Amino acid sequence: MVEYLRAPPDAKTLAKLLDTLQKSPRDLMRTHEPAYKDLGLDDPSLSRAALIAAMPANPILIERPIVVAGGRAVLGRPPEAILEVLWRGLMGRIYFSLTNFAT
Repeated sequence: MVEYLRAPPDAKTLAKLLDTLQKSPRDLMRTHEPAYKDLGLDDPSLSRAALIAAMPANPILIERPIVVAGGRAVLGRPPEAILEVLWRGLMGRIYFSLTNFAT
């Protein structure tokens, strides 16, 4: 578990996470936070890189929870989405363990 307010992910990590999630930066931002509008992040002309750079500098804007398991990532909205990625990750580890046991 990462306490993102104390140690926010850097821009490179966020870019990779967004790619894994197949989401845009705004999909991962809390757009109802006052800082979102105060910082001008609602400007549609802002680049992907500019939006990503704003998140580590203002970690309160990062939507959460984000769960990464089994090479997959999911935004925990709705919460049921977390169960799917955890279940798939668990089943992959069980399958891997059983195939190693059988050899």
